[in-house]
Amino acid sequence: MITPLTPDDFRALEDLRAPCGQPGSGRVRYAAAMYFNRTQRLSDAALEVFRICSPLDHEDPAGLLTTRGLLAEVQSAAVLPAELAVRLLIDEADAYLATLHGPGIAEARSGISHWRGTIWHGVQSTRNSVVETNLSSALAPLEKTHASLAKAIRQAVPHLQWITYDQYPAAEIGPDFPKGHAYAALIGETGAPIQSDDWDMGIFLIAPNVLYRDHRHKAPELYAPLTGPHGWRFAPDAALSIFPAHQPVWNEPFAHHMTKVGPTPFLCFYIWTRDVNTPAEVLPGSDWAALESSKLEI
Repeated sequence: MITPLTPDDFRALEDLRAPCGQPGSGRVRYAAAMYFNRTQRLSDAALEVFRICSPLDHEDPAGLLTTRGLLAEVQSAAVLPAELAVRLLIDEADAYLATLHGPGIAEARSGISHWRGTIWHGVQSTRNSVVETNLSSALAPLEKTHASLAKAIRQAVPHLQWITYDQYPAAEIGPDFPKGHAYAALIGETGAPIQSDDWDMGIFLIAPNVLYRDHRHKAPELYAPLTGPHGWRFAPDAALSIFPAHQPVWNEPFAHHMTKVGPTPFLCFYIWTRDVNTPAEVLPGSDWAALESSKLEI
């Protein structure tokens, strides 16, 4: 186990996982394996596998590592420590937000700049069935367009405390949302590995076709959706507007909003910029039953 990673460790770790098929990638992986072997964090037997595969750019060393009973050793070396994984995800999220345009982006990035360097507290990571069922299909399209961001999410997920929000009255929020979503704080006051004061940032996942009923809250909120298209509305019983991935949504305090998830799971970054401790409230909608039983035609 590499703990903790230095900057040199991290660069070598990236090289150890160089994608197969790229010219010279076999030698890149072998050089990284030699680095970890010299620092006594990879065995001679594992190093030999990378040597054998070094001239074979298309050959994944995992096959021979598995045959020789060495795969678990290399996999353990490839797990990022929690703090590094989460801070890297925050860096990637900030870089991603820098590519977006619209209200709330500058305010959100200012908060990230202020809080990202605060003391690491860590959290007890938790597993969540919504994440285990839906994250891979949410990340699949993102990996094609934002590969480094998708990788950063995958690396951080095992270190996060995944929560199902339970402050909505069950009779008001409906049957699907409570069992069909999960979120994990990255920076915040409660359940976040990096602590802040009245400011929250995290990652939010909702299963396909789930309706997140009309609601509002005092906190100004930025959604940065990584998947799409999904349905949105911002007034009672209004028709849905279909938004693609990467179209940010900024909700002013107490602004009415609702989300109907499309066939791809809804995955986003969320940021609440103040008043984070005031609970959200459900707003009445006359068409919930129809929306919950239907699927978006996209």
